[in-house]
Amino acid sequence: MAKQERVTRFSVSLPDSLLAELDRRVIRRGYSSRSEFVRDLIRERMVEDKWKTDTEQVVGVLTIGYDHHQRGLLQKIVDLHHSQYINILCTTHVHLDRHNCLETVIIKGRPREIERIAVRSGGLRGVRFAKLTRTSTVES
Repeated sequence: MAKQERVTRFSVSLPDSLLAELDRRVIRRGYSSRSEFVRDLIRERMVEDKWKTDTEQVVGVLTIGYDHHQRGLLQKIVDLHHSQYINILCTTHVHLDRHNCLETVIIKGRPREIERIAVRSGGLRGVRFAKLTRTSTVES
């Protein structure tokens, strides 16, 4: 069971227009409170900062859409994933239709290494879509 951390309240002053926009986003994204929304914004920034420093290991989810009939593409993808010092934690492969596959690859490693894999994957002939979602562990 997680230890309950002490919570501190503080106030923030915002112009009415910015507060109205904050409230619209809280409602649109289904948050239960402004506080939860602000906590998530802070966590997002912490993840972004980890990815910028390149000093810690992070986690990324690479989503690739491709034509599985493209000659040699699957082997190139496998070779690429085995060629770097990264840790492929998990892959999921789904057949979307007769020609197209969707693959998600959960990768742990240094940001620069993960980004290199994502860019190189997206550049392979037959890959129609490649997107890297950056994430990591954050405190609290």
